[in-house]
Amino acid sequence: MKERILTGDRITGKLHLGHYVGSLKNRVELQNQYETYLLLADVQALTTHFEKPELIKQNLRYVALDYLSAGINPDQATIFIQSLIPEIAELTTYFSMFVTVNSLRHNPTIKAEAKERGFQDMYYGFLGYPVSQTADITFCKAALVPVGEDQLPHIEQTRRIVRRFNQLYKPVLVEPQALIGDIPRLVGLDGNKKMSKSLGNAIYLDSSREEVQEKIQKATTDPARIRKTDIGHPDICPIYAYHQAFRKEGSDEIYESCKKGQIGCMECKRNITQRINDLLEPIRERRIVYQNDPKKIDEILISGTKKARLAAKETMEEVREAMSMNYF
Repeated sequence: MKERILTGDRITGKLHLGHYVGSLKNRVELQNQYETYLLLADVQALTTHFEKPELIKQNLRYVALDYLSAGINPDQATIFIQSLIPEIAELTTYFSMFVTVNSLRHNPTIKAEAKERGFQDMYYGFLGYPVSQTADITFCKAALVPVGEDQLPHIEQTRRIVRRFNQLYKPVLVEPQALIGDIPRLVGLDGNKKMSKSLGNAIYLDSSREEVQEKIQKATTDPARIRKTDIGHPDICPIYAYHQAFRKEGSDEIYESCKKGQIGCMECKRNITQRINDLLEPIRERRIVYQNDPKKIDEILISGTKKARLAAKETMEEVREAMSMNYF
């Protein structure tokens, strides 16, 4: 049998090129090698969007459509909805009984995101995100979790929680390994260190050719360059970062031409616009197919959630037996 992996997203909005480069492209490739469980994390989306739950309902199908359009094959990957697997919530509760608040407060990923969002005092759900994430991973006994370096603290905390559970009760849960890949962070159109929907500096996967062209034309470039012949600094230019991400074969040439003042910013933008549109074209074609058959999306989500629920029930039978909570 193939090893099982668990990955997914908090459904806080449509996916963009940063998501594609950082995880989605990798997931499309991994589904051919592993038994893939793909989580639509609607409950965890409430950690930052609890005041607007109606947006989560809307985003659920947006993200599912992005997955399918990008090439996720529902015959190979199990796409499921977190809130419809009550065993995840039950497992989260059990784990929370022996996880200390201090260990959660010292999780560097939690600390960094809390600082980024300006949280003076953390909500219980936000602080307990790693506990909930552990339940996401362990309910289906995923052996591998694809992550970047910045997510390693979460996975290490998951491993500690699993070890603690297995020591306290019985060794019924799988201790997952991080599947570390070269997961780049795509710079935003405004030069910000990351492309983000909250910063409004993203190119979305559902963008038309015209929208891509318009956004690239308005994107920030090297502020020191006024004329084509001015010496450029490609290392600080978002457009060059896109050449590296999407047009790798010609990026070295672009780098040298920019530094020598041999290529203008508009030509550079035209080149990358064409490349991004070429990348998005098959995604657009698949999107049209699914958009014209919205019931198909619901069928995929219902089917995937049913399959995930079966795995959850099997795991929880073992968990309750290990904890002597199988009363009848």
